[in-house]
Amino acid sequence: MSTQYTLVAPCFFGTESTLHFEVKRLGAQNIQVTDGRVRFEGDAALVAAANINLRTAERVLLLLASYKAATFDELFDGCYRIPWEELLPADAAFPVKGSSLSSQLSSVPACQSVLKKAIVKRMLAGHKTGALPETGETYKVRFALRKNEVEIYLDTSGDGLHKRGYRRNATLAPIKETLAAAIADLGRVRRDSLVQDPFCGSGTLIIEAAQKALNLAPGLRRHFAAEHFAFLPPEIWGQQREAARDAVRRDAAFEGAGYDIDPAAVALAAANAKLAGVGDRCRFAVADVKDFAPQPAAVVLTNPPYGERLGDAAEAASLARTLGQVWQRSPGQGLYAITADVDFEQHFGKKAVRRRKIYNGMIPCQLYMYYEQPKR
Repeated sequence: MSTQYTLVAPCFFGTESTLHFEVKRLGAQNIQVTDGRVRFEGDAALVAAANINLRTAERVLLLLASYKAATFDELFDGCYRIPWEELLPADAAFPVKGSSLSSQLSSVPACQSVLKKAIVKRMLAGHKTGALPETGETYKVRFALRKNEVEIYLDTSGDGLHKRGYRRNATLAPIKETLAAAIADLGRVRRDSLVQDPFCGSGTLIIEAAQKALNLAPGLRRHFAAEHFAFLPPEIWGQQREAARDAVRRDAAFEGAGYDIDPAAVALAAANAKLAGVGDRCRFAVADVKDFAPQPAAVVLTNPPYGERLGDAAEAASLARTLGQVWQRSPGQGLYAITADVDFEQHFGKKAVRRRKIYNGMIPCQLYMYYEQPKR
């Protein structure tokens, strides 16, 4: 019987339902959804599949232990009980990072030190050695303390999963790939969708929509920390990559079109789409939003300039007003706009059918959803 692992995938607040659906599609068991994360279980193959295929997860963490810790002794003892010598080779590098919230052990550096000492003591005894050189592969240890409950993880992803490998550069204040993927899902992008973005920037929303429509796994162009974990079968990565390639829908009829007033952004978006493997499905052009006219079959996904991307609230309001005017003349199949502008509906000139609160990092935003409601 294969070893079963408990995995935790953090995500943006407000995108948990999308990630839950993704995890379920991969065949995960015992799925639990809480604010900003999805917990699930599966075998070693699922560790690889989750990293390669999940679009909206920030990373995939392997949960090693969960216990109460109100004192440093309790923190140390719980960590020491983990069989580190079965997970990490004697020469492994194992940096420890984490967070503490509403806990008696509030000092993160002190917690890091205590946990590091516990791992060292267990490794020295388990490997029957007098030294741990930390010159080998890196195993990133993470911890989270919440109300005196501690969870210890191994980070299987390494770089965050938003780093797909296609966006070498970006425009000012870009939207993260993982958040863009969630918006594409909430915008009901399908394999035959036409998606347009009048403020495309570096093209992330269009590119993520294209990858979703083609079922092109976001992790195919990168590597992950767990590929060198000694306790995981190395063949799972090749097998899951092959399965992901076989699942690509090359016959999808998707088309994407992005526009921006900045020629440098347009050139960057086109380059990014090519690197992402969807250059033949996406086109980008220099255009002002006042000249934008959504096609009748188009779904509009957009992140209107605001805050850091513009700096002038009055100009941002003017752009939202223009967007509302051109869209209401030609509404297509709907518009989904994410922004931190709390007065967006007023500027846009129409109340959204639905709104969803989503945190873009630490910035509270709303996804304003405009579409024709089915008649009863």
